[in-house]
Amino acid sequence: MASTPPPLSSFAIPAVTRLPSATTSRNRSSITSSFSFGPQPMISSFAAGDISTSSIPRPLALDPNRSMLPSSPRASPRRQRKLKESSSRHPLANDTMDVFRDLDAEQDFEDEDEDAEWGVVDRMRLWRHDALMQHLYETAAFWGDKILSWTNDPNDAFWLAQTYFMTHQYSRAERLLTRPFPTKSQAAEPPYLNGLDHSMAGSSAGRPFSLDNKGKGKETQPQLEPSSRLPMGPAGLIKLPDALQENLSRLVDMSVACRYLAAQCQVRQGNWSDALEILGEANPFRHTGRSGASVPNVDGGIKVEASMCHLRGILMLKLNRGDQAKLCFTEALTLDVKCYDAFSQLISGEMMTPEEEWEFVQGLAYREQTKEDADFIQLIYTSRLRKYRHAEEQTLTRRRLVEDFKLPDNPDVLYSFADALFTQLRWADCFVITSRILDLVAFHDATMPLHIACMYHLSYLHSKLFVLAHELVEREPENPISWYAVGVYYLSSNKWSQARQYFSKTSLMDPRFGPAWIAFAHTFALEGEHDHAVTAYSTCARMFVGSHLPLLFVGMEQIVLSNHSLADEALNAANAACDSDPLLMNELGVMAFTHGDFQRAADLFQRSLDLAQVTQSSQKSWTTTYLNLGTCYRKLKDYEKAKTNYCRVLEIEPQHPQGLGFIGMVYHHLEDTDQAIVKYHEALSVDPINGHLIELLNLALESNSACGSWEKMYPGGEEAFREMMASLKNKLRQHPRRAAEANPNDDPSRSEDSMNVS
Repeated sequence: MASTPPPLSSFAIPAVTRLPSATTSRNRSSITSSFSFGPQPMISSFAAGDISTSSIPRPLALDPNRSMLPSSPRASPRRQRKLKESSSRHPLANDTMDVFRDLDAEQDFEDEDEDAEWGVVDRMRLWRHDALMQHLYETAAFWGDKILSWTNDPNDAFWLAQTYFMTHQYSRAERLLTRPFPTKSQAAEPPYLNGLDHSMAGSSAGRPFSLDNKGKGKETQPQLEPSSRLPMGPAGLIKLPDALQENLSRLVDMSVACRYLAAQCQVRQGNWSDALEILGEANPFRHTGRSGASVPNVDGGIKVEASMCHLRGILMLKLNRGDQAKLCFTEALTLDVKCYDAFSQLISGEMMTPEEEWEFVQGLAYREQTKEDADFIQLIYTSRLRKYRHAEEQTLTRRRLVEDFKLPDNPDVLYSFADALFTQLRWADCFVITSRILDLVAFHDATMPLHIACMYHLSYLHSKLFVLAHELVEREPENPISWYAVGVYYLSSNKWSQARQYFSKTSLMDPRFGPAWIAFAHTFALEGEHDHAVTAYSTCARMFVGSHLPLLFVGMEQIVLSNHSLADEALNAANAACDSDPLLMNELGVMAFTHGDFQRAADLFQRSLDLAQVTQSSQKSWTTTYLNLGTCYRKLKDYEKAKTNYCRVLEIEPQHPQGLGFIGMVYHHLEDTDQAIVKYHEALSVDPINGHLIELLNLALESNSACGSWEKMYPGGEEAFREMMASLKNKLRQHPRRAAEANPNDDPSRSEDSMNVS
């Protein structure tokens, strides 16, 4: 399969003009004029380079709308040209070389100068790039250091810092990015326009360049006289006299990419505040007039500005500033819809409610930024949203991804199917899809929590869950999902304390892993520690403000604790965040039943069943809701509807003890005591020590023995018995005194009304 060819431009960070200081009147060429690592000097220089208002050309390295494609290591830094075929020549010497394409597919380019030879710097740059592609980072760092000693080129410094970053030498990379470099190169450097103009891309900064008699550019061998490096003091402070500080600037002030890499180094070292100072508290390009969703990316890559906003959001999360983190991630995705990391943080971190997610994702500027790929990006993002709403649109999205874009076996598309099944509580069907995903890829971060949860709900898979947890810990010990699987296994074995230990470890490894927080709180709830469960659920609600589940569970625990006012508050807050969850409607119905509003409770239970769409979900999961609905109708004395719902429970689960007992009560109310006794006996056969059922059975038997067999008790049946009692009552009324005299030992407190059995 042919891949995208590398850019045609020379891979160098262009030199920038002298950077004016934003905080002092002293010339910015003096590097000690302002030691702040804030981005304002870079922004001021970028604004001062507006061609429409200034004669100074705007430096492209400061453009936030570009990507890092001009500095890609996929090809050598030389411009493309046709070379003589030679078995001894390294493949990367061909600028058109691509690791994914066939040699037969190589394109022919115009001949330039077949006699031109590569200099030592070019050869070492080739070695450096080849070492990076082969993950020989020590080799890349070794040759890159020699290149930087010869050239003192900011682009070579950038790639050496990248090499240090890849080898986890973050402090070393940071010091390199914050050291001074000359703002004027020895030779004039051509403008690099990200593929728009390549006519002058044959030379790099500081490289001698001459013209032969044919008018073609030809590189001459550089003089290998080492240029003295500038000394570095403690913490990056520069120890130079003022006379030597002219025309010097730090890499973080010369390039947006360098500033972004320096912030990444600070993040890896755990210096959140220092990294935020480098990036700025807010997007510094926001009010420059050249930033926004409508400003196109100049080279087709991902805007560095969007990447900086995403990193700023990560730092806000580290500093426990969740609201500002949400704004940063939304800004990053708005600036560039291709920034999937920002999308993932918003969706997986549940920073928005389901309706906010839908409106935000559907409103992004897809066509303005990627006209050709707009439909695909919008569809693939839509498929990752939560499935509580817009079921028809979600179904159409998945169908288009499968049929129009030919992605039937893509793990992310299959995950969308699995997520929809999981939302419908169809554990077995969801497990089939997740198993297919894990057959295609060894590990899929989004799928693993669903896969583990399905194995928890399906009891016959608990043994496989044990095996899976051991395999994950052995293969991925640094992944928090591995220890989450261990905790879920202990949870399925009713070992609450051990499960809580591993859920706690998971949340420490990844504080933004929501399932671990929820499961951690579940261990308290299942153990009967409801107060601790409420505290854990509340902590989860503060961290994942867009999720209604923690608030729902808080409400359920408050119901158990009989704190009805707090339960109402939590459930109403959950309903405000998501009013389409059938489980939430069931709990709201429980609270309405508790308050005695049986009609509203019945309406909520019915809405819960409508939302569940039980014809497409696991019906067994909704037997409790049918039971609750039947109980509401029984309280409303609508026995036929109550009987219908209880029968529905028994159709789904014939041995349901509560269903058998409640339908027996309905028959008892309808005075069908014989059928009631049968149902009570069936319920007791399932739950033999249920005291309520035993009491109901005794009442039914007493009622049946007292008035259930009139033919046996009195000849002529019930009517003859009542006629006899009526005649006896009349006789007592006519001769009350005679009856009293005839029975002087009778209890005088008994009256004639005591004989009325009608």
